[in-house]
Amino acid sequence: MAEAQNIPAGSTTSGSVAVAGESTVATRMSAPPSFDVADFPVPHGREEEWRFTPLERLRGLHDGTAVATGGGVRVEVEAPEGVIVETVARDDARLGRAGTPVDRVAAQAYSSFEKASVVSVPREAVLGEPIRISVHGEGGTAFGHQVIELGAFAEAVVVIDHTGDAVLAANVDYVLGDGARLTVVSVQDWDDTAVHVAQHNALVGRDASFRSIVVTFGGDLVRLHPRVTYAGPGGEAELFGLYFTDAGQHQEHRLLVDHNVPHCRSNVAYKGALQGQNAHAVWIGDVLIEAAAEGTDTYELNRNLVLTDGARVDSVPNLEIETGEIVGAGHASATGRFEDEQLFYLMSRGIPADEARRLVVRGFFAELVQQIGVEDVQERLIAKIDAELEASVA
Repeated sequence: MAEAQNIPAGSTTSGSVAVAGESTVATRMSAPPSFDVADFPVPHGREEEWRFTPLERLRGLHDGTAVATGGGVRVEVEAPEGVIVETVARDDARLGRAGTPVDRVAAQAYSSFEKASVVSVPREAVLGEPIRISVHGEGGTAFGHQVIELGAFAEAVVVIDHTGDAVLAANVDYVLGDGARLTVVSVQDWDDTAVHVAQHNALVGRDASFRSIVVTFGGDLVRLHPRVTYAGPGGEAELFGLYFTDAGQHQEHRLLVDHNVPHCRSNVAYKGALQGQNAHAVWIGDVLIEAAAEGTDTYELNRNLVLTDGARVDSVPNLEIETGEIVGAGHASATGRFEDEQLFYLMSRGIPADEARRLVVRGFFAELVQQIGVEDVQERLIAKIDAELEASVA
């Protein structure tokens, strides 16, 4: 598996497996500081932030023709005792605190939702069970907004599960008080016809810890924007991702970690497997270290395993540093084909070919699956990986 480390933003590598093109942190930061969709031009596909996305498959989310319909999605929240779950109007002051829209679809979602869900964990509360949020598509078009906020020194795990069929544009805000610890597992297990575009904004307080695990399997088109900023020194952010892209699917993950205050840390690791004709995965990883962010320690990694011919990966890591007073910074991107030598090694020890293939892919994802920390979710994802592999053999 070939690996490229510390690739300058202007470099390009091309081939039948992967293409990495120019993408700058400045482009990721170029959106106007606005929640109004009118402030964002309609994309045409030539823009840097849209050039990998098949706009015709967005079902009108990008140009204003998508209209919310009845029966779009059903949202249910299961929370341990002490957690406050509210449905609020658009004028609630807690909405939008974690960040402004990065593109027109996020702005469209913010301008179009009617009610938002706010889940609050009180100060110093330590939850023994996860908060579970089910987002189930019922065949229509919907716009949503979700806020998860933790008081100072609170600790929580949140599992957000997306299933069914829908066209959904949404914003999700994570607001962490000082010293808080939040783990979020966002699972995209949509039906094959679903379209899901979302922006995830995390505002990490002083000495707080944020861990995000994004898992993407289903959907016709899924495009996610995880973003992190810091509200005080000492914050930590870990962004993990796992995606399995099948024939005809487009799965796109575009990350930005903005180190805007001193002495914060971030670690990004996303892994993907692809199989089938026209399977397309896009990973954009941007890290910005601003001039004020002395003492930053950051690293980002993307690895892709191409299981069959006909699949394509675009992987673009970027790092922009405005101060030399940092602890460390680096990035790497690697894409490779499934190696027959690994299969031969296992088969020579009596393991059937199908089982050997399953073991190799499981091993590729194992480290990220273990980061989830929720046993039933981990077991479900392993079963999903096995089902994907069985489908490719059938």
